Amino acid sequence: MDPRDDDIEFDFFEDEAATTEQASPQSRVRLPRRGGRGTGMRRPAGPPRGLTPLLRLLALIALVVAVLVFFGLVIQSCTSTSKHDRYQHYMTQVSTIAHSSEDDGASVANALTTPGTKVSGLTTKLAGIAEQERQNVAAAQRLNPPGQLRDENRALVQALQLRVSGVAGLAKTFTTTATSKSSGDAAILATQAERLLASDVVWDDFFKDPSTALMSAKGVSGVVAPDSNFVANEDFITEHSMGLVLQRLRGASTGGTPTGVHGTNIVSTKAKPAGQVLSESTTNTVTASADLAFVVTVHDGGGSQEVGIKVTLTIGKPGGAIVRTKTIKVINPGQDTTVTFSDLGGVPFARTTTVDVAVATVPSEKDATNNKASYPVIFSLG
Repeated sequence: MDPRDDDIEFDFFEDEAATTEQASPQSRVRLPRRGGRGTGMRRPAGPPRGLTPLLRLLALIALVVAVLVFFGLVIQSCTSTSKHDRYQHYMTQVSTIAHSSEDDGASVANALTTPGTKVSGLTTKLAGIAEQERQNVAAAQRLNPPGQLRDENRALVQALQLRVSGVAGLAKTFTTTATSKSSGDAAILATQAERLLASDVVWDDFFKDPSTALMSAKGVSGVVAPDSNFVANEDFITEHSMGLVLQRLRGASTGGTPTGVHGTNIVSTKAKPAGQVLSESTTNTVTASADLAFVVTVHDGGGSQEVGIKVTLTIGKPGGAIVRTKTIKVINPGQDTTVTFSDLGGVPFARTTTVDVAVATVPSEKDATNNKASYPVIFSLG
């Protein structure tokens, strides 16, 4: 080895060691801790850098939720309106059918109570009414009810079909019994007529009432399920009443003079709202209020059914009299019926006047003296 190699000194290793050994703990420089209070540069006051993105995210989520809630309410409102419109549209269509069918029921009653009607004319009218009801059935079958009302719509159709069956059955039975002498003919007619009454029950119990309950449960307000009554007077379709109709029709069909006792009479006349019974022999003081009305009771004193009887009420003298006329559709033997006259207008005050009642005579009526009554009256303001 070259001796010069021994002269080389590596001082930097020795200095490093000396530095390490001589340094005291106090002289060491410490780096500031992250987030601490070191001697380094201070960060500006405010939320930690990790919290700001979180707050922004929460704000965005809140905005999105608000938008979704808003559109949800709008959609719910539109859905509710659409549901209400569907039910309203359907019930409006049903209402048209209901009124048409009620008119057909009134037409049946008029056909059965028209004076002088013969069996041939009656059956023709009834057949025409049955055909009109078939059109109502077809219209009901074409309806597109809201999904929840499909069963109710089927019940609606069934009610109308019963009306078709009942009216057509009456027409057929009247034809086959016109010349019959059987005592059971009236029962057959009543059986056909019962279908008409059953149709009203089906309409109420299986269409109107369930529809009303369902719409209430669905929160559909302001929509009414229409009613429809084909039979206005249940007494008119009983076996007894049908027997009297048949008796009257048979007499008209033969063209002969009605047999037996025929005639009606006035039982009483009352002034309402007080219910005061008027007297023909003494002057009656009657309070003239906005509700003033006269109720006339008429009795069938004969042995036959009478139809289409006109009753006329006259207040005052001719030329300035108040005249009102009503018609009794049908009255059976021994039966009382009432006729009410209201909306009489301005009656004469503070002087004696007369209230006259006249009941038109029926065919073959022998005594018409009890068909008229005249009551002296003074109207007061109370």
